[in-house]
Formats: sequence, C-alpha cells, structure tokens
Amino acid sequence: MPQVHPTAIVEPTAELEEGVVVGAMAYIGARVRIAAGTVIHHHATVEGNTTMGPGNVVFPYAFIGGQTQDLKFKGGFPALKIGARNVFREYCTVHTATAEGDATIIGDDCYFLAYSHVAHECIIGNHVLLGHNSTFGGHIEAEDHAVVGGHTALHPFVRLGRHCYVGGMTKVTQDIPPYMIAEGNPAEIKLINKVGMQRTGHSVEQVNLAMRLFKLLYREGQNRTQALEKLESGELGDDPIVVNLASFIRASKRGLS
Repeated sequence: MPQVHPTAIVEPTAELEEGVVVGAMAYIGARVRIAAGTVIHHHATVEGNTTMGPGNVVFPYAFIGGQTQDLKFKGGFPALKIGARNVFREYCTVHTATAEGDATIIGDDCYFLAYSHVAHECIIGNHVLLGHNSTFGGHIEAEDHAVVGGHTALHPFVRLGRHCYVGGMTKVTQDIPPYMIAEGNPAEIKLINKVGMQRTGHSVEQVNLAMRLFKLLYREGQNRTQALEKLESGELGDDPIVVNLASFIRASKRGLS
C-alpha cells in the first residue's frame, strides 16, 4: 500500500501504486496517477491530469501538473506525462498542456533544480537538466542529455539538440544544435560540449568529429544551406554525430543560434 502521511490530502479518485510515499501536508489531485516508488515530499503538490512513472522524487513546495498559463486555455483536462526517476526540486513548476488531448511530456532521469519551470506542451527527453530559476517557454523540445544553466530563459518553440550545453543567464531565441555550447544575450555558439560528450561515453574520434562540424557551421563562412548540403553529402561519413546534426538542422523552424 502507499505510505500517506495523515496530514496529506489525497483525493479519493487518485491512483497511487504500492510503495508511493506522500509526505506531510502534500496534496494529490483527483486525476493523478503515480507509479511505484515515487516520493512526494511534504508540502508538495501534484494535480491535474498527470501521470508519473516509477521512482520520481518531488521535493517540498514543488507544483507538478498545474494548469497551463497559456491564454488560449479553454478548459478540459489536458495532460502531463512524466516518465521514471525524475527529480523535481523545491518550488519547481511543471504545467499541463493547453488543449484537450495534448500533453506536456517528460522522459526519464531528468533533473529540474529549484524554481525551474516547464511550460505547456514541452517535450523533454531523457537525462535533461534544467538549472535553478531557468524557464522553458511553451512548446520547447529538449533532446537527450541537454543541459541548461541557471537563470536562463528559452523562447517558446525553441529546440535544444542532444548533448548541448546552455550557459547560465542566457537568452535563447533560436535552436541550439546538438553537441554545442551556447551562452550570451542572445545566445551564441561558443564551442562543442566536449566534457559532456566525454561523460556520456563518446569516443575521442566522435569528439574530434563534433569539433569538425562546429568549424563547418561556425568558422568556415558557409551559410546554413551550404553546411547542410555538406553534412548530407556523405563526405563526412554516417556517424550518428553527423546524422543527428543534419536532421536537427533540417527540422529547424526558428533558425540556429
């Protein structure tokens, strides 16, 4: 059975699997479904049409599943879908989608630090980290292992490529390509995320390849179309580094930082 503190409020229709822990003065809403092993600390809130996978941790005063702040909201029960083993630190807020049938989606093993915010219809992959006081506007897409430093704001519809790193206090209004480091106001690409790639098991050859691609995009004077043609020509091989970067650029709608 779930372990629910006597001062917590769990609505009768909420679904809590065996091993869920709910601390003192916490609140669990009527449409919430929480899988085994998740811990909701004291004074935390989980509400809305929210599904949480196993092993998540919600720290005190975090608010998960709040109603979207989008002015287009017309009622209903849009969703928030959360995977496994994510951590939501103090005062973190994560909102449901805006329209019925849509969802805000978070994958597995992500870390959302204190006062961070994830808005409506964001799609967040696995192992993503959002720093203190940083904000994902609506419809943000963050691929696996993207890292965002503290006090950084991302414009709605921006995309973060896998293994990218966005420095603290950065204004992000365009897409950040995979494997790159960005910082500034507005964000500018500075170099590749070498340390991040090494920590996630990329080989020396792949790190060197990422550096070659950085120079192609940002140091050789080619425009986006020319660089994309070279990436897709096969001249640089078919390593996942090349394939991921090419597909990311091809799909970009806001342009690249």
